[in-house]
Amino acid sequence: MSLLALEGLQTYYGEAHILQGVSLTVGAGEVVTLIGRNGAGKTTTLRSIMGLVPPRGGHITFDGRELTRLPTHEVARAGIAYVPEERRILPNLSVAENLRLGLLGSRTSSAESNGAVVEEVLGYFPRLRERYEQKGKSLSGGEQQMLAIARGLVARPKLMLVDEPTEGLSPLLVENLTEILGQINRRGTTILLVEQILEVALTLSHRLYVMDQGRIQFEGTPDELRADPDIQQRFLGV
Repeated sequence: MSLLALEGLQTYYGEAHILQGVSLTVGAGEVVTLIGRNGAGKTTTLRSIMGLVPPRGGHITFDGRELTRLPTHEVARAGIAYVPEERRILPNLSVAENLRLGLLGSRTSSAESNGAVVEEVLGYFPRLRERYEQKGKSLSGGEQQMLAIARGLVARPKLMLVDEPTEGLSPLLVENLTEILGQINRRGTTILLVEQILEVALTLSHRLYVMDQGRIQFEGTPDELRADPDIQQRFLGV
């Protein structure tokens, strides 16, 4: 059984019909990537799952539970963490304080277990450990992205939704972040990723969905997408 299943999602912004029958699945332990041009509906898919833009039709099932049209805090409590494209770290709070905010959504409760979780997460991000008492606004773009992911991770989610984590980063930081996301997945966290860089998506993913104009146009493995130049050209501009 899939950890997450979307079935026929219909999502609108006002009268604009953005998601037009989107169906996909994410199995426990997978990295599944949504890829496509700007405006394809990828971010709206994540926002629909989180209840930020409630779909008008279709179903969202997570870990055997219907999530469709639940408020965002209930979706988070069910075990889904969302790392938005804008990062949304709190600039006047330190790295430590931003992580403590992430712990408010944690499925562990004791100070001892929370401390152990923060230590484990900082193991992925040694740069954040070095800047632990610095304010968010003093961090570089790459460090802010790491903090956004770390803040989601301390909640011990069953599933992380990660939107465009490599956007605006240098090639070296892209490579570093790709490796970190791979480590996070290998240690047990399922990831639904939105990504623009095809090579990052192919490197990280177990399966990919190509979106265009609010619809799924392709589902397959990295090898299957590599072998389909027609899909790459029509929907990814490669």
